Amino acid sequence: MKKETKAQRVERIKKEKDGLDVLKDIHRYAQTGEAVDPEDIDRFKWYGLYTQNRNLQAEDDATLYFMLRIKVPNAQLNLEQLKVLSEISAKYARGSADFTTRQNVQLHFIRVADLPAIFALLTSVGLSSIFAAGDVPRNIVTCPVNGIDHLQIADVREIVKEIDVYFDGNRELSNLPRKYKVGISGCHKHCISHEIQDLSFSATKNKDNEVLFDVHVGGGLASNKRIATHIGYVTKEQIIHVVKAVSEIYNESGNRDNRHKARVGHIVEEFGVEKFLEALHVKLDFTLLPRVSQEYTHYKYREHFGIHKSLETDKSYIGCAVNGGSIGAKGLENIYKILKEYGATKIKTTTTQNFVIIDAPTQNVIAIANALKEIDIEINPSPFKARTLSCTGMKFCKFAVSETKDLTDLLIKHLEKKFPNFEESISFSLNGCPNSCAHSHIVDIGLVGCKVKKDDVTVSGFELILGGYLQGDKSSFAKNTGIKFASEETLEVIENLINEYKESGYSSFYDFVYKRNIR
Repeated sequence: MKKETKAQRVERIKKEKDGLDVLKDIHRYAQTGEAVDPEDIDRFKWYGLYTQNRNLQAEDDATLYFMLRIKVPNAQLNLEQLKVLSEISAKYARGSADFTTRQNVQLHFIRVADLPAIFALLTSVGLSSIFAAGDVPRNIVTCPVNGIDHLQIADVREIVKEIDVYFDGNRELSNLPRKYKVGISGCHKHCISHEIQDLSFSATKNKDNEVLFDVHVGGGLASNKRIATHIGYVTKEQIIHVVKAVSEIYNESGNRDNRHKARVGHIVEEFGVEKFLEALHVKLDFTLLPRVSQEYTHYKYREHFGIHKSLETDKSYIGCAVNGGSIGAKGLENIYKILKEYGATKIKTTTTQNFVIIDAPTQNVIAIANALKEIDIEINPSPFKARTLSCTGMKFCKFAVSETKDLTDLLIKHLEKKFPNFEESISFSLNGCPNSCAHSHIVDIGLVGCKVKKDDVTVSGFELILGGYLQGDKSSFAKNTGIKFASEETLEVIENLINEYKESGYSSFYDFVYKRNIR
């Protein structure tokens, strides 16, 4: 009998039992302690669970540990939620907690036996891990300061909520060809990186000063490395209808025979833009307004750090930087305590693994900033801390060949010490494998995990890629330099690269990379 392909196996598993139906099995496994069926392990993803790398386990520890991804709708966490997440992390996840590029929270060392208690705690504060992973719609990314930013183009909080309700646990969308990533933003800085979303809507104003939303489809990274195509404009009221229509097209036409060609971008490539638009319009009772040339903010300026007056009276928002998203139980607890002490009640996570305090009493912002600095959270971060992303890495991810989180912290501190007066915004990414979970292909300096030879021994290392950035049609993915090095050489390699740039005479790192033909 011919062996199943990976795609055939996944499609069979999903057909035999919906991923949403594995919850009762999770409770059964937790109660009985029996071994988890390998096919149910795949279905666990529908509840945000991935098996993790065993390299941190003792040899005599046979426990099956999971990473748990917790969805953060509208990117917002209140005091009660921060406290419960910190408690779950401390009690069940060995103190681990990371902010992700889809504005979620991830924990590690999760045991099946503890899942019922964890799920109950999450439910008690309105959080969930449903559809945090699997072949489903993932968390909608959105601007963290939407609704409170004086310069915003539109307030999209209600439409984000409406679509999140439509997505949440929707059985009509619980068996998509692969993951499905949507972004909705009213931000004047285009901070959600619409260029790499499967489907996105960004607010803009036409010549008559009317607010419309540009529609982009087919963006992605890794095997779906593609800059999204701008296909036209819609009104805010029309967004939900386009979301439903594109979701249907994806469900009906997505490739189920090859998981490397199963994203929305592959449909756009297969159909062509005009045919895709035709298929979309068949499902709509309106026509998208035609695309026109539009300018977008350069990737390096898409941030909200510092103290800013809010649209809410006597309130300010404070953009904060965390080293590569690593926050931990203690960090969550400290944020909770600082907010509570100084009268703030909510944060929003960002697509760069940072967060924004969104309702700080203006009279307390300096005190809050000082308290944050004491726990190594900066509101005016160095260029190295501001935009450095890191994936889960070899500590926990089965696909990673290189460690990232600890190295990210070391790299940031090393560069801050070596270049204390460096001011140019440069983006970094440390990725433990080629899958680009930390967006290594859209940053200035990307490190992609690989195996390298050092002294005739194969060790963990990185390949250096340079020159990625996002800016609408002008976007470019980073290119390989051919430079590979052992992980232990990372600090020296990046330090030398920065020094070479500083001594080059070029006015920007962009010019240094492109005009010197480093790529």
